[in-house]
Amino acid sequence: MRARLWMGAALTAALMTSCGAEPLVPVAVRLPWVRADRCLLTIHDPRAGAAARAELDRDIGRYLARQSGRIVYAARDRVTGITLGHGEHQHDMITASGVKVDILTALLLRRSRLGADERDLASRMIRESDNSAADALWWRVGAGEGMSGFYRKVGLRETTPGPSRYWGGTTTSPADRLRLLKVLIGGDKGLGAADRDLVLRLMGDVVPDQAWGVSAAARRGDRVALKNGWTPRPFIHNTWAVTSYGRIVGPGRDLLLSVQTDQQPGEGSGIQAIEGLARMIGTRLDSLSPVLIRPCAAEPTA
Repeated sequence: MRARLWMGAALTAALMTSCGAEPLVPVAVRLPWVRADRCLLTIHDPRAGAAARAELDRDIGRYLARQSGRIVYAARDRVTGITLGHGEHQHDMITASGVKVDILTALLLRRSRLGADERDLASRMIRESDNSAADALWWRVGAGEGMSGFYRKVGLRETTPGPSRYWGGTTTSPADRLRLLKVLIGGDKGLGAADRDLVLRLMGDVVPDQAWGVSAAARRGDRVALKNGWTPRPFIHNTWAVTSYGRIVGPGRDLLLSVQTDQQPGEGSGIQAIEGLARMIGTRLDSLSPVLIRPCAAEPTA
């Protein structure tokens, strides 16, 4: 044992003094830490989605059965392709001020650019729902005849302009409201990007007391562009028509939604009915396209 200790000390001394080299000092070496990202697979779960869809359809049916008057709607999420609807092709639903987006869009297709006065009228008509501005632009697009041509051009086959000066009497369907939104988003039918941006920007900047309606489908942080309509109908048993349609955009979602009501006992009941339905759709939309997260299969080893 003593001999082994002596030999170890001698070897150490030799290493430290041989060839005049500096003494060897052990150094701690820190190796770089490498994070291995975990491989995960996202798998769509159609069975769970179908079950969630059936449950939502039942709940919406029960909800609509408890409401006053007629309520029809159409919804489409442009991200997932999911569609929902009830009476979406019911085309005798009055638009009231909802037609003001149609008027502006028709005007933009007739003009290479808007004059300053027309831009002011357009802003007041959409953001504030100013009726006098709508009156002025209604005649500039050719009133009912001009609007009929516009509807043919953009493929709104379920929309009929109001008679004479009564633009608010225009009738439409929820499906046609979604078609109009697609024109504003997609840029087909000859509508340029700047014109589309103008309309959607105004719809996204309506005055706060008119931001009700389909906006109830929005999550925190989502962007909303909408137009609402509301009008008493004294010759229809003193009831109201209340409508709302628009686009709700956020992470993983690009929802187009139109809800139209009539024969409502009052404006408030129409708003409440629209928002209840919109909230139900917005809250449960993600459940209709659920996914499963699974780890990737292990890599084969030699």
